Amino acid sequence: MPRPPGHGSGFEPRRREIIDTAAELFARRGYAATGITEICEAVGLARGALYYYIGSKEQLLVEIQSAVLVPLLAAAREIAELRVRPVVRLRLLSELLLEQIVLQLDHIWVYEHDYRQLSVENQATLVAQRHSFEDVVAELLAAAVEAGEFREMDVRLGMLQFLNMHNHTYQWVRPSGRWNAAHLSEQYCATLFRGFAAAGFDPSTIEAETARYRAANDDLPTLRAVTAAPA
Repeated sequence: MPRPPGHGSGFEPRRREIIDTAAELFARRGYAATGITEICEAVGLARGALYYYIGSKEQLLVEIQSAVLVPLLAAAREIAELRVRPVVRLRLLSELLLEQIVLQLDHIWVYEHDYRQLSVENQATLVAQRHSFEDVVAELLAAAVEAGEFREMDVRLGMLQFLNMHNHTYQWVRPSGRWNAAHLSEQYCATLFRGFAAAGFDPSTIEAETARYRAANDDLPTLRAVTAAPA
């Protein structure tokens, strides 16, 4: 088979297509049960050509994990720096997380189920990224406590409550289903914020405040696709 295109304009889109196809296969069959031959058949490449684009089967898994965490963490850090009160930043982060879950269901499934298939080194990188995202959530919760919006709490436990409610959504949500990310975020945060609220703080005002902030700021952080370096 002729050597596939090099690092021209078509290389990265083709590589992204291979990674996305692998995510679909891994989500449906499992990483361990999906062979390179099946991936080659799905993307229409011989084994050598496939390795030219992705390097190894494990590299595919690394790239799927990165497609989830890298843009999410970058956007979360931007949201954490916005000049608006912490509860609004948490509401924005909630919707961002749910948008990713809804739009990348296959990637999220693989992210949640197959990360233990990674090598020790790659697992360590992934776990460090996960902890960094958890830290952003915990820091925003702590800021809300300090601002008098939330009651005194164990912010690590609060972070786990926040993420557990969001992270299991991938098991049942559908992109064209009954509830979109914005509606789910509104409902999740209404439940969480009522439970976290300090005496005298009315969490029912957050939706209107968040809407006003969005209307006044058209450059809010968004998820940006990972452009992976060639393997």
